[in-house]
Amino acid sequence: MAYDSNNIFAKILRGEIPCSKVHEDEYALAFHDINPQAPVHVLVIPKGAYGSMDDFSANASEAEIAGFFRAVGAVARALALTAAGYRILANHGANARQEVPHFHVHIFGQADLGPMLAGKPA
Repeated sequence: MAYDSNNIFAKILRGEIPCSKVHEDEYALAFHDINPQAPVHVLVIPKGAYGSMDDFSANASEAEIAGFFRAVGAVARALALTAAGYRILANHGANARQEVPHFHVHIFGQADLGPMLAGKPA
């Protein structure tokens, strides 16, 4: 998946589109999803131009990878999700229905999230 520098997350990173920020550091930006699927639904995106988990894991520096996943943990702690539990999800490609071609992780929490996959694939 080629990186599109005009995707919505790239525009958010450049400050062209506002977001409801939860966390920001040198490696990641976290913000509330505009269409939440759980009481807490936050997106965490790396600041680098990575189109997918595959791209990120193959091409990001060790510092970027560590910094990004530390940010995911920091967000979960800041939102008080660790005691009851939370789910992180990253979609990759068409079959997983990745909608934005910028690697991102969803953090869901503050509810019983049910089984990991509901029913059979469509």
